[in-house]
Amino acid sequence: MAEQAKPFLAGSKEVAAVYDVRPLQVSQWVGRGVVDYTHARIISGSPYWLLSYVRDFGPAAKRARHPDERELEKLVEEQSPGRWARSVDEMPPIVGLTECAELFHTSREALSVIARRGGFVPADYRLSGSPLWLLSTVAGPGVYVGPAQARKLDWAPDPDVLAALQGGTYDGPGSVIVPRGRAAAKSAEG
Repeated sequence: MAEQAKPFLAGSKEVAAVYDVRPLQVSQWVGRGVVDYTHARIISGSPYWLLSYVRDFGPAAKRARHPDERELEKLVEEQSPGRWARSVDEMPPIVGLTECAELFHTSREALSVIARRGGFVPADYRLSGSPLWLLSTVAGPGVYVGPAQARKLDWAPDPDVLAALQGGTYDGPGSVIVPRGRAAAKSAEG
């Protein structure tokens, strides 16, 4: 997939910045149905919404909110080159550390260290504090860019995981939002 096809996205922290609220407020909006996941992809257990949806949902909500245009411009600038996608169907496969760990049979923690030290191909996005990559970026050659003597992994993607990610059928770690806090306690009870 060409780099120009990269859609503009926003995680919970970016949505909060666009509407000048705390990130917790975004979770509350989801719970009340103000924001929904039909305009998002779940990547490494977190939602990432199309920036077009983020821009448009506030003014259309019952209690209208207007997005901060400067925050929107900042996100577009940080993610350029990119494009405004209108549907998640237009999104190419995107992965985070959790999916990459499955793809390369390593731990999320080990991969995180390698990426922070510059030994993994640079992320296509950095949203809500997390690196994200187009699948085409990490599935191609040259994903490991660290010193040759430190190549402890094969760096050949698992063909089954790769096929599931490409086909939109991946249901492994990171494919769902895992409840935390009170929500986790409720789901464990019941």
